[in-house]
Amino acid sequence: MKKWALIVDIARCTNCQNCVLATQDEHVGNEHPGYSAPMPDEGAPWITVEKRTRGNGSMVDVAYVPKTCNQCDNAPCVRAAGDGAIYQRRDGIVIIDPVKSRGRRDLVDSCPYGAINWNEQAGVPQKWSFDAHLLDAGWSAPRCVQACPTGAMQSELMAEGDLKRLQDELRLETLEPIGPAVPRLLYRNMRRATHWFLGGTIVRVSQHGGVENIPGAGVELLLDGEHAASCLSGPFGDFKFDDLRPQPVRWEVRVRHTEYGEALREGMLNASLYLGELPLS
Repeated sequence: MKKWALIVDIARCTNCQNCVLATQDEHVGNEHPGYSAPMPDEGAPWITVEKRTRGNGSMVDVAYVPKTCNQCDNAPCVRAAGDGAIYQRRDGIVIIDPVKSRGRRDLVDSCPYGAINWNEQAGVPQKWSFDAHLLDAGWSAPRCVQACPTGAMQSELMAEGDLKRLQDELRLETLEPIGPAVPRLLYRNMRRATHWFLGGTIVRVSQHGGVENIPGAGVELLLDGEHAASCLSGPFGDFKFDDLRPQPVRWEVRVRHTEYGEALREGMLNASLYLGELPLS
């Protein structure tokens, strides 16, 4: 059996908000019987984009993480409804029945990811429906996917085995599982938003007191005394060790250049960190 999944590539998302606006355009003021009551023109959007910033000084990067209903297998909201007010279809899409759920404000708190909103005007809990009404009408993808200009969003209808292979191949991750829920919203390059980096700039002080960036210096990173990674400084003397597990650890950076000497820095890593200039001597 094939089920839908949404795959988001964090490295491609630019926070253009097209996914947010396309979903609002499709649902605000529009009733889709059996799928959803009209989305209110005010209130929380069904897709949000979270900004996550790493680093400091002149080495800072930003990742954007689109969030929406995870279309979970073993969804807590389905269990909380109990009477079919929320159900999961055979194709994996989780639907909040706009009739059966009327008055069930308690269901808003049943989603551990905060993806369910309360529509005060219609008196129903709501969330993104994966645009199931369009898919059932023959569309190949939800509107948010079609509106994404960078290809950061992809919807896939595939067998579980094929999805698992794709997940392993692309290192796809989910938001942290909460309870027995198994999200079907998968992220590529999620580490851009969740992991740390350590970087700096290799320089030397000239005889005249000026500072010169040094490319081609060997840089070694040790974590808790063990070799973790190595690289060469770039054309402007910069180096960056990315994808570091987010946990406090003792770090040491050793720099060697055959012509200009060595440098050493060490400390505790508690977040992404730019060390600034490391002068060789």
